[in-house]
Amino acid sequence: MGRLFVFMGKSASGKDTLYGELLARYPEIHAVIPYTTRPIREGETDGGAYYFVSEDKMRRMEKENRIVESRCYQTVHGPWYYFTAEDGQIDWDKGDFVLISTLEGFEKISRFYGADKVVPLYIEVDDMTRIERSLKREKEQKNPCVSEVCRRFLADEKDFSEENLKRLNITDKIVNDSVENALREIFLRIKSGR
Repeated sequence: MGRLFVFMGKSASGKDTLYGELLARYPEIHAVIPYTTRPIREGETDGGAYYFVSEDKMRRMEKENRIVESRCYQTVHGPWYYFTAEDGQIDWDKGDFVLISTLEGFEKISRFYGADKVVPLYIEVDDMTRIERSLKREKEQKNPCVSEVCRRFLADEKDFSEENLKRLNITDKIVNDSVENALREIFLRIKSGR
């Protein structure tokens, strides 16, 4: 019986890179792709990191009771929704699954599937590295928005506070000081089930 390992971390902590590398190297681990109503960024593809849907489509899925968890971010561009759906992606008999989410998402997913099936993978990196990565990524966008980088950084400080991590019993942190070291630790945790 498989488990769902939930990658979490502040913006630009490297969770997307680690998630992608893990899936590329270990085909026996399966991805769960979340949904978002935000606009697709340069270089992204639908069904890659996210399924990009309209707010109307999200509301229809909500009415069908297919949304496991959702959250809304009030961005400088307006509200953006991110959510996980019960859409047939998870088949516990096929093995282990990974998903990128937030603390709030992790809490709701654990409640939905059961805490025995959902395991946190909290990725951490120093703040200076996060800011540098965020600004570099934003510069590559068609219409860079530094205020959105700042908003995300400040929101992450609150969302991923030590108090919130402790409340959800997340005490183990994977320090992303190098992709290889972090990947090795993540893979070992998945194989050991913790």
